[in-house]
Amino acid sequence: MKIAVGSDHRGFEAKERIKAYLHSLEHDVLDFGVASAGSSDYPDTAFPAAQAVANHEADMGVLICGTGIGMSIAANKVHGIRAALCHDELTAQMARHHNDANVLCLAGDLIGEELARRTVDAWLSGKFDGGRHERRIKKISEFERKSES
Repeated sequence: MKIAVGSDHRGFEAKERIKAYLHSLEHDVLDFGVASAGSSDYPDTAFPAAQAVANHEADMGVLICGTGIGMSIAANKVHGIRAALCHDELTAQMARHHNDANVLCLAGDLIGEELARRTVDAWLSGKFDGGRHERRIKKISEFERKSES
């Protein structure tokens, strides 16, 4: 699987650990930055990483900032993205099963390395349940299409 990753300065260290973990699982990783813990703006990373997912250059994305909130807001501005801020395995599973989330957002300041790994594992292994959830995702996509016109 090809996974786009990105962070701001507060998520940099967590991104590097997650990137190495994804490589260890034999995923292809597209790193959209940042390249250091120097001050940066999360939209500068979130937009291109989310666009890579939306344009099918990557299968999924993982974005990390201090709280995960900024990344999730920015990523969700990209047409076709369903970014979910997840704090544990359960929220990651539900984001995949019910919301068909294609971008996982994490809080680099709030969850440790082991919990981040378990959250990524739960998210990557989750599959969209479809059914009644499909109807809801279609409503979101339809609203998205109408609001762009």
